[in-house]
Parts: sequence; structure tokens; C-alpha cells
Amino acid sequence: MIRVLIERHVAEDLIGHYEKAARDTLQLAMGAHGFISGEVLKNAYDPNHRLVVATYRTLQDWQRWASSPERKEMMEALGPMLETEEKVTIYEH
Repeated sequence: MIRVLIERHVAEDLIGHYEKAARDTLQLAMGAHGFISGEVLKNAYDPNHRLVVATYRTLQDWQRWASSPERKEMMEALGPMLETEEKVTIYEH
């Protein structure tokens, strides 16, 4: 089992749009092979800093989702709302 941490810094004036797009992305990810769970956290001191924590069965399951056309399409919608590139870090037991 692995955990994928995705850090995002959202442009302040796009938070509302980002939240809807992020929910849609999580809904799609839930259907991905090997997806176990996911949650989205907001930094208590910086509401524009978001952290997605996703659990996948294997690294290969994450890689399959990360390179899928569905995620690429969603990132095309999310990307312009971000102040910086998202940062993905993978942790394993």
C-alpha cells in the first residue's frame, strides 16, 4: 500500500472553481484501479494551500491513474487555477 501526497497552491480568486474541479477529480480517482481512499486537506494558516492524501494498493496503480487520460484532462482544468506546479510525493510502508 502507498500514500500519495499532492500539494497544491491555488490562486486566491479561483478557490471556488478549484474546489469543484478537485471534487470532480477525486470522484474520478475513486473509480481508478487500486484506489483505496482519498481526502483533501486545507492548510489551517494558508487556505490557498491544499493537500490531497490518496491511498493506492500499489505504486503501479498510482502510476496508471497518474498517466491516465482522465487525470490528464482534469489537470488541464485544474492547472490554470494553481499558482505553482503541483508537488507529488509518494510514501510506502
